[in-house]
Amino acid sequence: MNAVAPIAPAAPAAREQMDRDFIEKNQIVERYLLGKLPPKGVADFERVVRENPALVDEIGLAERVNRAIKLMEAGGQPNVFEEKPRQPWERPGVVAGLAGLALVTLIGAGVLFSKLSDANANVERLQKAVVERAIDPATSRRSITIEPNRSGPPKKAMFGIGGKAAELVEMKTDLSWSDARTFRVSIERADQGRVAVLHTVQKDSNGQVRISVNSSALGPGTYDVSFEGLNWRGEPNPTAWMAFDVAPGR
Repeated sequence: MNAVAPIAPAAPAAREQMDRDFIEKNQIVERYLLGKLPPKGVADFERVVRENPALVDEIGLAERVNRAIKLMEAGGQPNVFEEKPRQPWERPGVVAGLAGLALVTLIGAGVLFSKLSDANANVERLQKAVVERAIDPATSRRSITIEPNRSGPPKKAMFGIGGKAAELVEMKTDLSWSDARTFRVSIERADQGRVAVLHTVQKDSNGQVRISVNSSALGPGTYDVSFEGLNWRGEPNPTAWMAFDVAPGR
């Protein structure tokens, strides 16, 4: 028996070249415009057009695109190549203005934060100075009776304490006219910060609130003192004000 020779597999068909005839035959232009070409076909078509610019006129690509645009206009569709009007916030001038405003706001916030930080640091420095300040022994004692302002803080100091020698001063503020019996007393160094707050200070039998202080415990400057009467719930109510100067010590 004669052996049968194996049949060789058929050679793969040669791939057709994308030329004018291929483009016309397979409606490449129409499929390209409709988005129906596969990615490989799109890449091949665009490469052929790029390498053969004259092919654009030969296959009538420009004329077909124009007809498609006219058809869209007849159907009420806007020109796909016409730039859409920008919204007000998309215009360069408006964008630049908004960017400038944001920059100014950012700078203002930074300046405000810096000022607040400096103010907080100053208050902390004053509080630390009060705590750490050395107190000289008082060489004299003095008692001062004060008629405070009832309408608001005084514009200037009502008396002065201190000087070269430290003194122990008893400030007797007359609050006999107030219905409150207990007060919260706040002492602040003018234009700098709060020095002390005395809670639940009671009037004596003469209706006076007494505060004794060593003049060397306070730095030189003007001090504002406010008295807030406390009701039965402990709620403060601004009642009276006074101010005094501390002279520089030794």
